[in-house]
Amino acid sequence: MEPYLRALADSKYASFWLDQDDRPETLSPLTGDECCRLLIVGGGFTGLWAALQAKERMPDLDIILIESTTIGDGASGRNGGMLSDALSHGDSNAEYHFPGEVDLIDKLGIRNLEELLGSLERYNIDARYDNVGHMTVAINEGQVVKLRQKYERKKAAGADNLWLNQNEVRKAVNSPMFLAGTWWRDSQGGTVDPARLCWGLKETILSLGVRIFEGTSLIDMAPHESGMKATCANGTITCDKILMGTNGFPNPIRRIRKTAIPVWDYQMVTEPLTPAQLESISWGTGRHYALSDASNMFHYFRMTQDKRITWGGGGSVCYFYGNRTDQGVADDRGRFEGLSRSFFKTFPQLEGLRFTHRWSGIIASTTRFCMVPGVDYDGRVSWAIGYTGLGVGASRFGARIGFELLGYQPSEILDMQFVRKKAINWPPEPIRWIGVTMSRHAMTKADANNGKRGLWLKILDKLNLGFAC
Repeated sequence: MEPYLRALADSKYASFWLDQDDRPETLSPLTGDECCRLLIVGGGFTGLWAALQAKERMPDLDIILIESTTIGDGASGRNGGMLSDALSHGDSNAEYHFPGEVDLIDKLGIRNLEELLGSLERYNIDARYDNVGHMTVAINEGQVVKLRQKYERKKAAGADNLWLNQNEVRKAVNSPMFLAGTWWRDSQGGTVDPARLCWGLKETILSLGVRIFEGTSLIDMAPHESGMKATCANGTITCDKILMGTNGFPNPIRRIRKTAIPVWDYQMVTEPLTPAQLESISWGTGRHYALSDASNMFHYFRMTQDKRITWGGGGSVCYFYGNRTDQGVADDRGRFEGLSRSFFKTFPQLEGLRFTHRWSGIIASTTRFCMVPGVDYDGRVSWAIGYTGLGVGASRFGARIGFELLGYQPSEILDMQFVRKKAINWPPEPIRWIGVTMSRHAMTKADANNGKRGLWLKILDKLNLGFAC
């Protein structure tokens, strides 16, 4: 058996973050009819942050939160736990979609992260936060050139970033693949345990009086008198307003379904590394950086507090025809095998290391590659979805927008293009699947060709849909 296959042989299909002994008790589902002023649908980051911010602003607001499975079971408990102040996936992307607002979006992102970390401290939420910033590494000469250009632009703008040549980057994290790198160290970004963040928020909002029903799916919603009525499997909830935090999962609002598509991502985690293994890669002897490579189809990886390495992304990322979010495509062995092969190509000195967990989940992606808010039913239903990989931090800001769009203490933020401008809808099937699949293959080809972008990607770049931000 090949070493990369042997490494996967005994792995468990389960999110490493969610598979912890101190996972909180599951709360009872809705049984019967309830009423409240604000109903929040979705127990991931957006819904949890919305409930917390709502209670901080309006302590007497009666809130119910429903989750179809358990708190954090969706994308919020299945990501890499990389915390960033980014809201828009790069300045060039923001400038195209929201001209003139780049500086404001950056400032709001920094403030959002400061307030997020302030909440962790204020409510004593142990999310295992580690302020290590982020490192981007180049794995071919084309990436070295582009990464250096980005570094120079950011440095000229006053960023506190550090350029690492080949020797320097390998002293930080030793891989024969790494040719250069940039350590983006000028923010409070870093890593968290995403499940513990969800569980801490759950405990906090319960203590503030929010009622939570797990195992409770929203089936339908409709106007009711001056408010809304939400129909669930075993009861109804009558409320004034509804905030949708369903991200890429199905929901009754057609406008949302057109805006964001569910893209599957696959991830794994190793067993804890021994001192000798840590020394062989240098990573454990210094800062526990969060890393990604500079490819189009990039891998992202980090170290946990107990010295495991998480590994995700790359060529495993995939969209399945028809917006599939069911478990039928979740445990795709071929994608995990591809991840394992790429891991040992990056760290060949770790051959013999085993993976303990493998898991998957969806990223909700929009055509503008960042969050899309919206409101419907004459201001009675709002949403914030489609973080396109930035949800660990940006979801708190999305929750704020969703809350304000319902008319609760609205601010000048609602006047921004970032909020008001409608996103282009994804095309219908089969055009959607064909387009996304062609783009994925074209990006993979470009990565193998030293970053040279073919005709299809050049067309997308003209339309600012090439994700070259």
